[in-house]
Amino acid sequence: MTDTVEGPGQGQGWHYRRSLASRVTLLTTMAVGLAVAFVAAGAFITVKMQLESTLDQSLIERAEQAADAGLLASTAGRGGIPSGVLGAADVRILFLSVGSDEAVSADRGPTLDLGAPETAVLEGRSTHSIRTVTADGTHWRVATVPSGEGKALVIAQSLDPQEQVLAKLGVVMLLFGLAGVIAAAMAGWAVARNGLRPVRRLTTSVEHIARTEDLTPLPVEGADEIARLAGAFNQMLLALAASRDRQRQLVADAGHELRTPLTSLRTNIDLLAQADLAGGLPPEARAELLEDVRAQTEELTTLIGDLVELARDEPLTHVVESVDLSEIVDRAVVRVRRRAPGVTFDVDAEPWWVIGEPAALERAFTNLLDNAAKWSPPDGTVRVRLTGGVLTVDDEGTGIAEEDLPHVFNRFYRSQESRSMPGSGLGLSIAHQVATRHAGSVVAGDSPSGGARLTMRLPGDPAPVQPS
Repeated sequence: MTDTVEGPGQGQGWHYRRSLASRVTLLTTMAVGLAVAFVAAGAFITVKMQLESTLDQSLIERAEQAADAGLLASTAGRGGIPSGVLGAADVRILFLSVGSDEAVSADRGPTLDLGAPETAVLEGRSTHSIRTVTADGTHWRVATVPSGEGKALVIAQSLDPQEQVLAKLGVVMLLFGLAGVIAAAMAGWAVARNGLRPVRRLTTSVEHIARTEDLTPLPVEGADEIARLAGAFNQMLLALAASRDRQRQLVADAGHELRTPLTSLRTNIDLLAQADLAGGLPPEARAELLEDVRAQTEELTTLIGDLVELARDEPLTHVVESVDLSEIVDRAVVRVRRRAPGVTFDVDAEPWWVIGEPAALERAFTNLLDNAAKWSPPDGTVRVRLTGGVLTVDDEGTGIAEEDLPHVFNRFYRSQESRSMPGSGLGLSIAHQVATRHAGSVVAGDSPSGGARLTMRLPGDPAPVQPS
């Protein structure tokens, strides 16, 4: 089975595949549409309830006034009552009486289906009733009130006018709502386009940088979130430019340093090959050439190892342990003594425990001691002291010139006096990197004995500590 690598936008919601401007417009339109819908629904329901309440109150009052007039009983069954007399030109009039199976209508119209609510009023179990009934497809609002002993008056009014008003109101609200949604969509699109113009400019600039690798900082305008984003991107560009410059410098310096041992190796190997063709070299000369080749190979190996160490440039590894710096100092001194047998090492190291990488710390200490041994005279003494987490290494050489002090920890830096000596100019740079990775520091200065003093400080504790 093969895994499918999803590209940008694949496997995500549809809204992630749209442009930001269209998403802003869509969200704005949806928000306005919902707001308009809620407002329209609330207004429609409020108007409907208010019209219904007003109609109910009017019907009850008119029915009670008509019942109090005392005209209905005397005119019931005469074929009709003048509506103008009753003041009910827009209503239908019906009479209910106990013992009668059906209502008697005082005017002509469809038969209304009366029931339990009206019967309750007729029998005196309710003071009045009002409800909606349907007759011949028309909705009627029916109000019933008592009209004397064993009688009730029913007034019914058609809801067609009210329903027509509500229908027109619904159409008006719908049209205005659609117009509002369309206007909101247009406004949202305009706002999104204008508001996202800085984002588009930033995107264009970033695409140009990605295409041309031109790390020129972007212009920053204003102080809003887009300006902060552009400022943060400029900081990233500066860091990237500095990293690229360091990489180019490292490659250029490494190429320069590698050229010398490689040229010497090629020259010696060509000389050996030509000598073998010409009958060979004397044993002493051949052994000297081979020893020179071996020394140059070791120098090349050391230089490559130093380059690899510097190229790591990552924070302290997670695989750390508690180490005693005094033991690391002892091991570094043993290694350097083999390389400089004529130099005396005066060592006084107190226990100091740190959390770190033993191999990296030993390499850093060895580089400091190698530097001191290289500059000390053949019978000189190198003083090594470790007290309270401070390692000082003093030599008896010529010291470090004032103009060289700011640069001794730079990669491949070599003073004018050291160019004729072996070395790559990376030892002190590695020591500085190791100290920084362990939250420490290393500085160079003058020794009281007249030579150079290198001081490395590392945080720790006199007693053993355990990694957290």
